[in-house]
Amino acid sequence: MSPDRLPEIDPDTIACQQILEADHSVFSIQWVVIPGGSSRPFSSANLLESYLRYIQRFTAGVIRPVQTAEGVEFRLLASSWALIQFLPPRHTPGAAGDRITMSISGGLLVDKQECDRGQLDFIVEETAAGSRLTLKLADYCPLLLGSRQPSRWRKWLYRFTQAYIHKVVTIKFLAMVYRRITGKKVRRGVVNMVVRKGITT
Repeated sequence: MSPDRLPEIDPDTIACQQILEADHSVFSIQWVVIPGGSSRPFSSANLLESYLRYIQRFTAGVIRPVQTAEGVEFRLLASSWALIQFLPPRHTPGAAGDRITMSISGGLLVDKQECDRGQLDFIVEETAAGSRLTLKLADYCPLLLGSRQPSRWRKWLYRFTQAYIHKVVTIKFLAMVYRRITGKKVRRGVVNMVVRKGITT
């Protein structure tokens, strides 16, 4: 389902890696394993729908996901300004699970010269340990970095603003989903993993 080989983790753990790759595009992945025998199945569509609701609730409406004929937009407050625009979600079923992909198509936070790349994946896979729920952002080129050769201060600016917010939101979202499905909290916290090579953000 996912071309990236994900290391095995304990069920009570959220795994995370967030880096800039060699071309300074963003790779950010977080996942959690729901133990086998949980009360109800979870699909990539459930994961996407829950995430969109959670974004608006977590940001107190500052970021407002809106579905349009062209796809999905993360708008600022009640305005029509799209921070990030996505093409319509694409569903890919598989033998071990399924995935929904939203390709980035523009927005105020996207490098205008790189609007034709980047995607956000919602992946659900069955493993020996249980259902693995994964959120993966790949090939994203933030406007804050400015180019494929960003200066050091731009890297730091991105790391301590947009990158930090994305990681916190995603980890808290997966913790919420884990608690909702299992009735328990993630007890062992977050562990940093290595899936791809790059500069940690």
